[in-house]
Amino acid sequence: MTTSNWTRRRALKSGATLLGATLATSAAAFATAPQTEGYAAVPGGRIFWRKFGSGGKTPLLTLHGGPGSSHNYLLPLQALADERPVIFYDQLGCGRADAPEDASVYSIQRSVDEVDAVRAALGLDRVLLLGHSWGALLAVEYLCQGRGRGVERLILSGAMASIPQVMAGFDRLFATMPEGWSAKIHALEKAGETATPEYAELVQKFYDTFVLRVPPSPEVLATLEALTKSPAYRVLNGPNEFTIVGKIKDWDRRKDLKAITQRTLITTGEFDEVTLDCHETLRDGIAGKARLAVMTGCSHLTMNEKPEQYNALLRSFVNEA
Repeated sequence: MTTSNWTRRRALKSGATLLGATLATSAAAFATAPQTEGYAAVPGGRIFWRKFGSGGKTPLLTLHGGPGSSHNYLLPLQALADERPVIFYDQLGCGRADAPEDASVYSIQRSVDEVDAVRAALGLDRVLLLGHSWGALLAVEYLCQGRGRGVERLILSGAMASIPQVMAGFDRLFATMPEGWSAKIHALEKAGETATPEYAELVQKFYDTFVLRVPPSPEVLATLEALTKSPAYRVLNGPNEFTIVGKIKDWDRRKDLKAITQRTLITTGEFDEVTLDCHETLRDGIAGKARLAVMTGCSHLTMNEKPEQYNALLRSFVNEA
């Protein structure tokens, strides 16, 4: 178990004060590279984008997780903007993007189409594509659909090729939790008591172990706040990280990974909620040269737990011959 003394609820309760006091400092830390921002039209509405850095090297386009979070937690990757443009965007229903309440708007296919719309709007003919968590699912689906023209390299973090495989991994993780955690949480779910403080505390124990093992940064707090407001999370995913009952629950591309021919870096944490076998499936199934890096002591949000190590992995990969 992590020794961090925070809960998602406590973090969000104090979030307004903490964000007001520290986001300015954080923004200053990320102000070393030229930056621009704006909105782009995509199927269903507008998304919000941010671009850091400049130069002639191939831009890095990032796809955040959730589905339903925001780009903020990925901001440590802005350190790579000293060599190339780094682009973040809030997907529809997330962060500063439009958030239609119509559930029919949110689908895997619309999100795939959104990637093409963002690339067209920002003139991203060539990209290095990075996806984390749901963003990795989105990147895999994008490439399996044959839309990878101009995608020179691929980075998948906290990644999967199959939601059923992810869910099987969750069951194994449940069995490792102490003090009868699994029996307690399943009993509460069966009784329909998922809105209780007891259930919230059990969920938080899972998050502290397998999602984020350090106190949250301002960027993570901003993402958590976005997640609580996102209709995309409810529609596509479900009520929490390990109860995936939304539209993505049956997604499975394990048989189609040979369509991915790009050189690929796959990263995960030692304690990632997306279990190691999910990452090994990607490594072994992708047709392009792929390697897997496991970050010790980390869980799902590796870029927030050990940002310097994570960025070093990425920098080495994108610059290697």
